[in-house]
Amino acid sequence: MKALFPYAETTRGVTVRVAVSYLPEQSEPERGRWFWAYHIRLENDGERVVQLLTRHWVITDGRGARHTVEGEGVVGEQPMIAPGAAYDYVSGCPLSTPTGAMQGSYRMVGEDGREFDVAIPRFMLLAPAVLQ
Repeated sequence: MKALFPYAETTRGVTVRVAVSYLPEQSEPERGRWFWAYHIRLENDGERVVQLLTRHWVITDGRGARHTVEGEGVVGEQPMIAPGAAYDYVSGCPLSTPTGAMQGSYRMVGEDGREFDVAIPRFMLLAPAVLQ
C-alpha cells in the first residue's frame, strides 16, 4: 500500500492516504501554471461509522505563499465510511510555481455525534525538473 500511497497519517482510527501526480497535459509552465492531481483514500479502521463533514486545506506554493481552502465535504460528497471500509476520491491543485505542498484536515463525526479532526499528511507538489 505504501508504494501506491506514499503519504499516510492515522487519527482516531481513520487513516488518510495520499498519492499525487503531476499532470503535464494540464500544465502550462510557459504561462506560470503547473497542475497536480491527488488521490485520497480514507480508511476507517475503527469500530463505528464515521462521516466526513468538511475539509480544511493549507496549500503552500514554491515562494512560501499560503492559501487556505475550506468547505463542506469533498468532491460534492459527505461520505459515510463504515468500519473496515474505505472512500476514495481524486481532486486537483493548480499552482503558479513548479513546487509546493499541501496538508490539512477533515472534520468527521462519529455515530455518537461527536466531531473530531483527522489529519491529512503533508505532501509535496513537484514538477519534473525538465518541465520547469
